[in-house]
Amino acid sequence: MSWHLYTLSFIFIIAGVFHWIRPKAFMRIMPLYIPYHRLWVYLSGVAEILAGIGLFFDTTRVIALWAIIVMLIIFFPVHIHMLINKKAGLNLPKSVLAFRLLLQFGLIYWAYIYI
Repeated sequence: MSWHLYTLSFIFIIAGVFHWIRPKAFMRIMPLYIPYHRLWVYLSGVAEILAGIGLFFDTTRVIALWAIIVMLIIFFPVHIHMLINKKAGLNLPKSVLAFRLLLQFGLIYWAYIYI
């Protein structure tokens, strides 16, 4: 496994752990039309951790990569919501929020090249 996959794994495991350490921060950025914020924050954290761990094993790597791609696509509404809603944007500059949205495409590509 290349260091790139270790890095991708680390990113998703750490992000997933933070869903459990700081769930309120993640609930704050979710669009209001999505119900059960706390449940989705915890479930997405578990999914990110499992996908990150799944990258370590040959038998689960492709499934984990597809899971990461699907999650990143599902997270687009959250990033758009952060960009257009000042409170959800956590007082970050619009340029940072726009970069985060564009970063999703880079992360999707990063996962896809290993499939």
